[in-house]
Amino acid sequence: MGILEKIAQIQDELSKTQKNKATEYHIGLLKGKLARYRRELLEPPAGGSSGGGQGFEVAKAGDARVSLIGFPSVGKSSFLNKVTNTKSEAANYEFTTLTSVGGILEYNGAEVQIVDLPGIIKQASQGKGRGKQVIAVSRTSDLIMMVLDATKSHDQRQILENELESMGIRLNKERPNISLKYKKTGGIKLNSINPPKYLDEKVVAGLLKDYKVHNADVLIRDENVTIDDFIDVINEQHISYIKCLYVYNKIDAVSLEECDRLAREPNTVVMSCELDLGIEDLKDEIWRQLGLVRVYTKRRGVAPKFDEPVVVRSHPTALEVCDAIHRDMKNQFKYALVWGSSAKHSPQKCGLNHPIHDEDVVQIVTK
Repeated sequence: MGILEKIAQIQDELSKTQKNKATEYHIGLLKGKLARYRRELLEPPAGGSSGGGQGFEVAKAGDARVSLIGFPSVGKSSFLNKVTNTKSEAANYEFTTLTSVGGILEYNGAEVQIVDLPGIIKQASQGKGRGKQVIAVSRTSDLIMMVLDATKSHDQRQILENELESMGIRLNKERPNISLKYKKTGGIKLNSINPPKYLDEKVVAGLLKDYKVHNADVLIRDENVTIDDFIDVINEQHISYIKCLYVYNKIDAVSLEECDRLAREPNTVVMSCELDLGIEDLKDEIWRQLGLVRVYTKRRGVAPKFDEPVVVRSHPTALEVCDAIHRDMKNQFKYALVWGSSAKHSPQKCGLNHPIHDEDVVQIVTK
């Protein structure tokens, strides 16, 4: 029996099993097996490659990467053409884009790489179309932009989320607050700050045994963690936690009431590529979701370069600013002078651990 058949068999059993206290342990083991088989689907065959296909992957570039995910012909290529200098073929028929195409969005002094991926279809996680390659590339993203058609059924979002979920991509979620330390002896020990509502030592030990783990210390810090959360921690090398922005295109073809309803959903932006509606708002939201920080550097006696910011990731310190300028600069670091909202007075003399805010001015003084 192949992996896909095993997955289908477990899914069928899960659908037929009633959820209650008596079946929690059995359901937990089934979910653990399901995650393990899905992980095997992701892993390349021995001695082979990941199967991305020649020319499919786009080399990472810029300060951050945004991947466009969606069904065929929802407007991904049109958006890429609008905001970058790259031209991705766009047409009103499905599967126009057959490989990944990358372009650079220049915004607020940063370079954000936008990757247009081939249209994903249902059961992509099982190898249909180029779904597995599309999902593999999206795992390398800092933000997934799920492009949806405002004129079509609302289950399109759920289908895409299910495909990404089955391939180990967790959208707008954080890693569960669980510590798992493997040992050589001592058996399975479960500790918690507050007793977990949905996990007990029997379920934890059963799941670990199914993964051939017989000795481990488990610490649960959040009483609300679930069986699915614990399975994710066991498989954490194959799980990616990525922000997702939902974008409904073609809003010019729906009613104002429907447009307003969609726009009020969390992490959602509406637009019309054809009429240039909402494009600038979408750029703003991409910037906000990425959490990039602009830092203006200056030399002693010279005005800051306000047209050439150093762009770093969210919540940076002076150390990250040094690394962004030059990898060896931290080794010669003496102190930093900082002007801006992070400074108590201007300038403030700071060390490497000083937090830097967006649009701060920083002068690095070396030994």
